[in-house]
Amino acid sequence: MAGTTLSDVIVPELFNPYVINKTMQLTALYQSGIIVNNAKFDELASEAAPVHQMPFFQDLTGESEDVIEGADLTAKKITSNKDVSTTIRKANMWSATDLSAALSGADPMAAIGDLVAGYWARENQRILIKILSGVFGTYDANPDGEHDYQTPLKDHILDITALNGAAAKISASAFIDACQLLGDAQGQLTAVAMHSATKAYLKKQNLIQTERDSNSVEFDTYQGRKVVVDDGCPSSGGVYTTYLFGQGAVALGNGNPNGFKATELDRDKKKGSGVDYLINRKTFIMHPRGIAWQNLVREHIETPSEAELANAKNWKMVYEPKQIRIVAFKHKIG
Repeated sequence: MAGTTLSDVIVPELFNPYVINKTMQLTALYQSGIIVNNAKFDELASEAAPVHQMPFFQDLTGESEDVIEGADLTAKKITSNKDVSTTIRKANMWSATDLSAALSGADPMAAIGDLVAGYWARENQRILIKILSGVFGTYDANPDGEHDYQTPLKDHILDITALNGAAAKISASAFIDACQLLGDAQGQLTAVAMHSATKAYLKKQNLIQTERDSNSVEFDTYQGRKVVVDDGCPSSGGVYTTYLFGQGAVALGNGNPNGFKATELDRDKKKGSGVDYLINRKTFIMHPRGIAWQNLVREHIETPSEAELANAKNWKMVYEPKQIRIVAFKHKIG
């Protein structure tokens, strides 16, 4: 008889919710408040449709009128628009040899779940960076004629890399300029994601502060904003991109569509003494609020590819600029 197998220690109905919750606990972007799980987005991610329409009323605008005896007020209308998100489907498979060390734990299912959750936490951050590459990217809307270059969030980008010397480097002053792109709404920016090289540069200048929360857990801040370090933040040719975020700038939905099997176990009895396989799938929405998915460049209906998520042609700003709580700051370091 075979020894302990994955099917002896993993109960799929328990394993998948554990992995989802643990993944969110381990994701720095989630812990910083940048990504917020939303029950409505859970419902959307569970739908069969690959693209989801989310209509909304736009804010009231225009100046108030003077009240004059006998004069009628002018009736104004409220306008609407729609945000659009898309479902992303991902999966991976591991063999028992990859997970064998976890089988010695006191709670093997939890130990394996921690490994899988850690993997998905890293994937979440990596995929979000891909999405941001699209949101802040540029495409040619008229490639066959007179070029018309478009950037979905052009007014949310501060690029100082063309300046000379120290003026091209990240600094407290330049960071304030990046925040100012949101004007009087800049107080919404509560966190910053940066490359480790950027953090190291700022730390050498004693500009990174370490604080403790109410549970005595340490975290770093820069100008009062929680720092998330991710080497997935774009860096090329000495140019680095640092992202500023507001609370709930990105909505997360964990889906469970009909017939969806998030966790499956398999076993190959013919290989030696047998090899166990763990398959874990994710159906989710990770959507920058107010930036509608256009679905213009897409090969497969099941899921957009990472290249398609990073394609600027697939994104369009639909919220008022100050309502979008994401800024891209391009700079150099010393």
